[in-house]
Amino acid sequence: MRRWTCLAALPYLVSPAYGAGLGQSSGEPAPPSASKKAISYIHWLEERSMLQQARVLARHYSGDSIQWQHPYGQPQAHAAVARASVWFTAYPASTIAASPGTSVISTLAEERLWSAFQAIGIQGIHTGPMKRSGGVRDLGYTPSIDGNFDRISFEIDPAFGTEAQYKAMVAAARSHGAIVIGDIIPGHTGKGPDFRLAERAYADYPGLYHMVHIEPRDWGLLPPVPAGHDAVNLTPAAVDALQKKGYIVGQLHSGIFYEPGVKDTDWSATDVVRGADGVERRWVYLHYFKQGQPTLNWLDPSFAAERLVIGDAVHELGVLGDGMLRLDANGLLGIERDPTGRVWWAGHPLSLTANQLIADMVRKLDGFTFEELALPLDVMREMSRGGPDLSYDFVTRPAYDHALLTGDAEFLRLVFQLMREYRIDPGRLIHALQNHDELTMGISHFAVHADETFPFRGGRLTGKELRELVRREMYDRLLGERAPYNLKFGEGVASTTATVVAATLGIRDLGALKPGDVERIRRLHLLLAFYNAMQPGVFALSGWDLVGALTLPAASVRERLADGDTRWINRGAYDLLGSNPQASQSAGGLPRAVALYGSLTEQLQSSDSFASRLARLIRARAELHLQSARLADVPAVQAKGLFVLVHELPANTGLEITAINFGDRAIDESVPIRGAATGSKAIDVLEPQAPPLDLGPDGRLQLRLNAFAAKALRIKGPVSP
Repeated sequence: MRRWTCLAALPYLVSPAYGAGLGQSSGEPAPPSASKKAISYIHWLEERSMLQQARVLARHYSGDSIQWQHPYGQPQAHAAVARASVWFTAYPASTIAASPGTSVISTLAEERLWSAFQAIGIQGIHTGPMKRSGGVRDLGYTPSIDGNFDRISFEIDPAFGTEAQYKAMVAAARSHGAIVIGDIIPGHTGKGPDFRLAERAYADYPGLYHMVHIEPRDWGLLPPVPAGHDAVNLTPAAVDALQKKGYIVGQLHSGIFYEPGVKDTDWSATDVVRGADGVERRWVYLHYFKQGQPTLNWLDPSFAAERLVIGDAVHELGVLGDGMLRLDANGLLGIERDPTGRVWWAGHPLSLTANQLIADMVRKLDGFTFEELALPLDVMREMSRGGPDLSYDFVTRPAYDHALLTGDAEFLRLVFQLMREYRIDPGRLIHALQNHDELTMGISHFAVHADETFPFRGGRLTGKELRELVRREMYDRLLGERAPYNLKFGEGVASTTATVVAATLGIRDLGALKPGDVERIRRLHLLLAFYNAMQPGVFALSGWDLVGALTLPAASVRERLADGDTRWINRGAYDLLGSNPQASQSAGGLPRAVALYGSLTEQLQSSDSFASRLARLIRARAELHLQSARLADVPAVQAKGLFVLVHELPANTGLEITAINFGDRAIDESVPIRGAATGSKAIDVLEPQAPPLDLGPDGRLQLRLNAFAAKALRIKGPVSP
């Protein structure tokens, strides 16, 4: 009902004919008082605005039969996984071109690259945001301040290539049986034409954002804007004063990108801006992320934000040809203060409604969506009922890294038990190694359920106590003197998978790695790949994983770290093909990272390389159809480092057992396997020549695993109830 009420109201709210006395509609001339130069600039901005681009694009789809060919009201997780179950997650700013003068997009369309991807078993490429981002000053564009997550246009960023090249990349992927996965960013934009028009109070552009104009008599409550800037962050005292005056709701502190003196609150004030009507205004606007990322308002009478975001999604699918879209930071579309003053965003009804609208539209056009945000399990469950088809696995990611770092998998086992209690299906999760972000350690479920108690290490801890303990143990091993190559970021750690492993192994100096050290890092890296791949759902890995990238020295990206965003050290440049060895940096200006494993071209020539061993793992996964399996059990075990999952394979063809030893000592333990017939034999999937293991009459399987080792075992035959 919530969704349909919004949909029913939409045509009336956005119609220029609805009601009388409405403000100036898009396309109407500016008032006579405006100068010709100002009028010309308004038109220049509007032509380039995303809201205008969405308006034009919608005309091609409204009333067309294409909208009625696909189911859309419910998430289609299994269909999404069937379309592509192994992903490469690219990061355009870190991609080194295949040759001097070649664009990033053309590099990602290279036949040599797709042949390598196909050999590994990759079925989809998530490009990361590739559209023009940053802002507009006068008639010029300013660069992105957040890795192209501050979108200002539907056009491809010229720094990465052209629309024609993007379409060629989509065609290259299809020729190898794969899809391209794009992005929409439904929570905010950059300070592009849309925001500049909003500042000028033009048409319904102010309705795009959480922004309020402050009366001139109260400008004294606002600090001056420093020279060379277009806005200033507000202090908590200034926010409180504006709240007292009735302008804004008050503190809505998300904590994202918090940096004293840089971002003290999520509210900023513009300088004086002359509007399209000739009136000078100062605005206060909300930004959960950086100051240059104004937050979209999903509950404004203009419904401008909905039109912009849906238009972006339609462009990704219908114009560029993507088969799936990421909804970035999609849990922050509804946010307010509850009666106690607590900031409420996780599970907010507006977020649920907005996500369903986006996901329904994408499914209507034969696409799928996934969310990438660390959410509590109960919120994930609510979102899965009507929103995105898939969700990024930020649930078990910190838990499996904790298991590796401590040699104790108890926290990981607890997380899986909670997932089963909350009916979170691992088959709708994207199990990933590194992505562009930090190693997220918010462990949000335990923050929201801070007073609830959980069994752990022979006792019971509150969610708050458990969260603090796990994070402390991880920070102790990943930061400081033990691992000076990693840096803290927010509630997580800026690191690569290889440097998480290096910290686990007690390696302090990355500049003194010996061949034996590299092999040990590669071995544990493959162990983490095994964990993520040998589960139902999607398995994803990045370019940094494929080449074994180390973090960058902080000094090499010092300017990018100035605002406290330390993630740039885990975004070093990589050359997947190894065809541009002279390049010292990417097209995005990031320095080349040390690559322990070498290029894919080199690796695929050796059967013992990271990529070749990864390919064998993915091939075994595909032969089992494990991506479509169902988690049947998480057996109780005795050894601290042991972690076991039992999966029912599709079509009742048997069981798969994923067994991992996260500890540094060998394990020999008898584990109960429910559902297997007495007398069954378990075959080692990756080493089929090994003697099969017998399931004992008591239904237990004897597992022997060396330190930091794993096995995938298959028991054929119908599964017992």
